[in-house]
Amino acid sequence: MPRIMSKKAIILLSGGLDSATILYEAKRKGFKPYCLVFEYGQRHKKEIIQAKKLAASVKAPVQCVTIAMPWQGSSLLDKRMKLPKRKVIKEKEIPSTYVPARNIIFLSFAASYAEAVGAEAIFIGANAIDYSGYPDCRPEFFDAYRQVMKKGLKTGAEGQNLKIFTPLLKKTKAGIIRMGMKLGVPYELTWSCYKGGTKPCGVCDSCLLRAKGFEEAGLPDPAL
Repeated sequence: MPRIMSKKAIILLSGGLDSATILYEAKRKGFKPYCLVFEYGQRHKKEIIQAKKLAASVKAPVQCVTIAMPWQGSSLLDKRMKLPKRKVIKEKEIPSTYVPARNIIFLSFAASYAEAVGAEAIFIGANAIDYSGYPDCRPEFFDAYRQVMKKGLKTGAEGQNLKIFTPLLKKTKAGIIRMGMKLGVPYELTWSCYKGGTKPCGVCDSCLLRAKGFEEAGLPDPAL
């Protein structure tokens, strides 16, 4: 008999490798996933299309939220800015692809969605090891945000704290890929490149980190 999942979790799903892995990890933990996808003015919609395919692969409902950031402030939002082409990614160097307060915004939507549907948890695929250096991907940020939810949500006031799961936070990209392979994640459905098109560019930070991960894991990238 199939396992009945009563626990609900909000999955911040971008369509990339990391968020796909946490979607399948949430399922493994016995959660019923509710996928939250954002269209926030990013350069292309390829990742949104792939996110919906990933949600469909586990028959999870999808909420696609459109928000505007007219002030932009990131090369992921402003096509007049050049995407960085860094041969070496330095963790203390914040690149132009950083979107101001993005994870704060996304987690706030996720917390609202969670309270509305009675979810117990939020899953986010942030990583602080093989990453681009974004400050909102570090452990101390999530520790602080947990306190924000505890103090500012109805669930927190009633002593039923909403959990944030960051299962990939301290894993290498290779470790994430190995984990995902064991979970059966369909990585061929994922999209990591900062550019759209039919093929990944191979030179942006996200492509470099993905390629490094598969190389170190000793596995071919099924999306190529």
